[in-house]
Amino acid sequence: MKAMRRITEKFSSQTNSFMRFLLVGVLNTMIGLSVTFIVLHGLGQGYWMSTFIGNCVGAICSFILNRAFTFRSDVSYMAGGIRFIAVILLCYFIAYSLSPMLARSIPSLELLSKKDFSVLMGAVLYTVFNYLGQRYIVFGRNAQPS
Repeated sequence: MKAMRRITEKFSSQTNSFMRFLLVGVLNTMIGLSVTFIVLHGLGQGYWMSTFIGNCVGAICSFILNRAFTFRSDVSYMAGGIRFIAVILLCYFIAYSLSPMLARSIPSLELLSKKDFSVLMGAVLYTVFNYLGQRYIVFGRNAQPS
């Protein structure tokens, strides 16, 4: 029980926003990628439509959790929401434009198709870019100390 409390305290410390972001990101990624692959394979939609819909669903969860838990921000929903949308769209287009190029540069993928690998690589790039944007542009000015 003490170990669990120490872990919880460590994750909730103000100096550890990246760890909290990753924790929230795991949830966002699971939700977003699930929706992406359902739309891609289950509904037969294309790459851009599938990744866009999946990321929109994950983004809603992300904004709410990152505002309250990760960055403990008092930014208004309107002002923060506008910056948040701008950051995630920029991160989305950069990450998911780079990832197909990177996937094509890998000679052979035995376990995944190039398209699936590109989706996963895009998710990783998007996570890194998104953290930086949320930390410094969306919530950075209004983060509350622990």
